[in-house]
Amino acid sequence: MTVHFIGAGPGAADLITVRGRDLIARCLVCLYAGSIIPPALLAYCPQGARIVDTASLSLEEIEAELVTAHAAGHDVVRLQSGDLSVFSALAEQLRRLDRHGIPYTLTPGVPAFAAAAAAIGRELTVPEVAQSVVLTRISGRASRMPEGETLAAFAATGATLAIHLAVHAIDRIVAELVPFYGADCPVAVVAQASWPEERIVRGTLADISGKLAADPIERTAVILVGRALAAEDFRESALYDADYRRRFRGGAA
Repeated sequence: MTVHFIGAGPGAADLITVRGRDLIARCLVCLYAGSIIPPALLAYCPQGARIVDTASLSLEEIEAELVTAHAAGHDVVRLQSGDLSVFSALAEQLRRLDRHGIPYTLTPGVPAFAAAAAAIGRELTVPEVAQSVVLTRISGRASRMPEGETLAAFAATGATLAIHLAVHAIDRIVAELVPFYGADCPVAVVAQASWPEERIVRGTLADISGKLAADPIERTAVILVGRALAAEDFRESALYDADYRRRFRGGAA
């Protein structure tokens, strides 16, 4: 028996990987977070599968479901939103499975920040404008931020920021970022990226708070901040330059 953790993607059912879809079809137990996983994904479950919405369950109750399935010899799919590598509460689940000696696999998914970038039609790294992307959040009820991991510290680098789980604190975010990026820095807030209900609010650090106050976003959202979001007059990468020599194409030295 194995527990298969699957990054279910940002919302659209067809953004799950082929591997993830096929694992769902093979498992007799499926645990999913009903508040953020599209119900359409459950159509891939085999007939007669036990399907458990974990949105209202505690970690101990989720653990009990996995232990029970293990005792019965049933493979389990654990569907989690976005990608497993960030903000997924994966580590504490794996730690508990390790204690029980229950095997597991991890299947990556499309992360929310990537879906948000696609929604606004932008690359988050632009030559000589921004070559780093910081995935971060702010302290909240679920967990505190480690000392040193502050918006100011990240903003000092000039990197593109992808701020998760923080749309409720947009005023604080603006106040902390303006000294580093300037009030005219582009901002895009993408709520429920790739869902039918997807919403995009564009602005700058100067006006984004007012726009969200006039038309609030209260659901899951990613806040993208950085000069790369509106870069136009930038130097193109030499990667595809005719004179750029690389392994698969000749060119000038």
